Amino acid sequence: MAKDDVLLEVRDLKMYFPISRGVIFQKAVGMIKAVDGVSFTIRRGETYGLVGESGCGKTTTGRSILQLYRPTAGQVIFEGQDLTKLSGEALRRMRRKMQMIFQDPYASLNPRMTVGEIIGEPLEVHGMARGKQKKERVQELLQVVGLNPYFVNRYPHEFSGGQRQRIGIARALALNPSFIVCDEPIAALDVSIRAQILNLLQDLQGKYGLTYLFISHDLSVVRHISDRVGVMYLGKLFEVADSDELYRNPLNPYTQALLSAVHIPDPAVEARRERIILTGDVPSPANPPKGCNFCTRCPVVMDVCKEVEPDLIDVENGHKVACFRVY
Repeated sequence: MAKDDVLLEVRDLKMYFPISRGVIFQKAVGMIKAVDGVSFTIRRGETYGLVGESGCGKTTTGRSILQLYRPTAGQVIFEGQDLTKLSGEALRRMRRKMQMIFQDPYASLNPRMTVGEIIGEPLEVHGMARGKQKKERVQELLQVVGLNPYFVNRYPHEFSGGQRQRIGIARALALNPSFIVCDEPIAALDVSIRAQILNLLQDLQGKYGLTYLFISHDLSVVRHISDRVGVMYLGKLFEVADSDELYRNPLNPYTQALLSAVHIPDPAVEARRERIILTGDVPSPANPPKGCNFCTRCPVVMDVCKEVEPDLIDVENGHKVACFRVY
């Protein structure tokens, strides 16, 4: 991978949230390790899928990259600049190039604002367009995402979930960003609408050369849209590989268990394959286990797993895995 191809590099990213006690004099008594030492790169123009169970730190990772949460430690290098060291106007200028599509299309749109105001707000905030120019840009964006450009004076409650998510996508495109974090953008939508939104995202990527971080817990969706995939568990990356390689040859026991839960639309294959049922609950990120985070639930755990934390190591042609069973 040429260095010039890397748009975003995340190095040892950590996001800890303090646990406080006390009513008046609050005292920190612990830390929730939502993201705990995550490193990966995203090439220009690709879709990097981030998958894992709910609560594993996927969304926190996305928000930390965009500096919506200021990371506890680590570096986020975007177009050669470390975003963790930027603030004020310098960070504001970089934010034009980075946007987010939120999971819930009902909660992410202000019900008191019209569609025109919602999509046009970033244009005004960053001084990109006003008045007639802004209105024309908003109508153009509505057309781009497949909505009627004359909907500018309508309010969010007048739209379906799929239409609201298209409005959210239009808002994300307003400033011509190069990088978009898609935080489970189809999770709250009807099954019949999901394919339309996925196809729209892929069409927009081809048209504008966008780079995506696509966050999801649905592995079949991630396989469809992603070039490379990172598997997260309890704040850490357990496996990273090209999409086809990961689904053909999962090496980490956690990845194998996740993939065994994905339904295959072939009754003969579905009847033959073996499901891996994980026992126990996900440990608390406030008190992760010693050694490997997965050792309390892993079906093939060894003694070393309970004592030493495995490193994420490249085992073959960019296929990285953190597991003592593999190396």
